[in-house]
Amino acid sequence: MAGEVIVDALPYIDHGYDDPGVRESALAMVEEECRRYRPTKNYLDHLPLPANSPFETPLMVNEFERIQNRLPMETLSMKRYELPPPPSGKLAEVAAWQESIENSMAQLEHQWVRSINLELMLEYGTEAWKSYLEVFTAMQAKAQLQLQQLKKDMQDINWQRKQAQTHAGEKLRSLEAHWVLLVSKNYEIETESAELEKLVHAAREQLKKLTPPSNETAPTPEHTNGYGKEEDEQQQEEEEQQQGEEEKHESQNEKEAVVADEKMDTEVDEEREDVDKSSSNDDETAEEESSNDS
Repeated sequence: MAGEVIVDALPYIDHGYDDPGVRESALAMVEEECRRYRPTKNYLDHLPLPANSPFETPLMVNEFERIQNRLPMETLSMKRYELPPPPSGKLAEVAAWQESIENSMAQLEHQWVRSINLELMLEYGTEAWKSYLEVFTAMQAKAQLQLQQLKKDMQDINWQRKQAQTHAGEKLRSLEAHWVLLVSKNYEIETESAELEKLVHAAREQLKKLTPPSNETAPTPEHTNGYGKEEDEQQQEEEEQQQGEEEKHESQNEKEAVVADEKMDTEVDEEREDVDKSSSNDDETAEEESSNDS
């Protein structure tokens, strides 16, 4: 998958995080990255403005405009709670007095409704509050049970992850020891091969010294009847055959070492993939269970 991150860390078996100098090294890397980062005045300039208009009501739009224009907020109007008499210029008008009477009747009705609400609260408020507290307590107990179940699931996942990583750690240590053994054998083979090459080179040098120079009188074919030439050719063929066998032996050892290294690397990769898959499956199971519980 694109953007997938493969976590190859095994925190239950990896060590060295508390070693001296590790924390200082990590902090130095963070400081270096902070020095390289150059923040801009507005790092969101390349992004479009969010579309808030579908969520704004007319009241919100008017309030935003007032704030943008730096206008003061309107005070709460208490006019409808007042009982003013008719103005001095309308004391003789019946309509003005009728409006004042209707206002006083509305205020009286409002106060009467408030008194009824207070009586109802005094009579049924205690039981209603108790019922609310019982519902709230039941909701709290249910939430506590869900929390405990989630903690238990998390503990089980962590235990399974620890078991898987411990098993993987033992196998990795075994593979690492096997790899070290193979590397040591390869080194020994290379050392012996180098020694053999030195011996072969010394033997060739000694053979060259024992071979008579070309300016000396060599026996003619009439005297040797061709036997000296045949012996030289046979000796040369034996040397070439011995050299070919040594090169074949070295090549075979190198191939075996390469095959063993590739096999060990493949086993290590498969083990890490199994651990990562088990960890991801555990995380998905925990997420599904948490979503089902919610």
